[in-house]
Amino acid sequence: MDIDDLPGELIMWILIASELLVFAAGITAMMAMQLTDPSGFAAARGMLDGRMAALNTVVLVTSGLFAARAERAAARGNRQAARLALLPAALGGVVFLAIKALEYSRDLAAGAGMDSHPFFTFYFLLTGFHAAHVIAGVAVLGLVAIRARPDGVQAGAMFWHMVDLVWVMILPPIYLIGPAS
Repeated sequence: MDIDDLPGELIMWILIASELLVFAAGITAMMAMQLTDPSGFAAARGMLDGRMAALNTVVLVTSGLFAARAERAAARGNRQAARLALLPAALGGVVFLAIKALEYSRDLAAGAGMDSHPFFTFYFLLTGFHAAHVIAGVAVLGLVAIRARPDGVQAGAMFWHMVDLVWVMILPPIYLIGPAS
């Protein structure tokens, strides 16, 4: 595949690749640290509520579907349909953040803080940095909805899909998998 065949602007792909690498570095550091204390990491991971993570996954992936619909509508020149699809996409981000805030409050109430165990340091850093990207993504989706031009909606949808992908990247090492026993 030639670089000219990629959809969207090259700078968007550079941004997406760099963001994925930053998250991959954080995940790699967490997995390496986990090797030094597998039972501690497993116990800390066991304090998390996987149901909230599953719900957030459904919310975020569904919002990504609406972002894709907005992109298609904008490409067809239907700005109104694009705006109507961007609304639930952005709303999905807001719902994600509300669920994450509830999860954080439960975690903190249970004694899980940034300094309670290295697992929670990584947990709060990775999911918090992801939440910052969700906030930025909601803002981007709102801004591109104003004009709903195909190139803007495409860039916004690309960013939003990167936010989805990052969540799918951090979900297994944080909520699901530990080192082999």
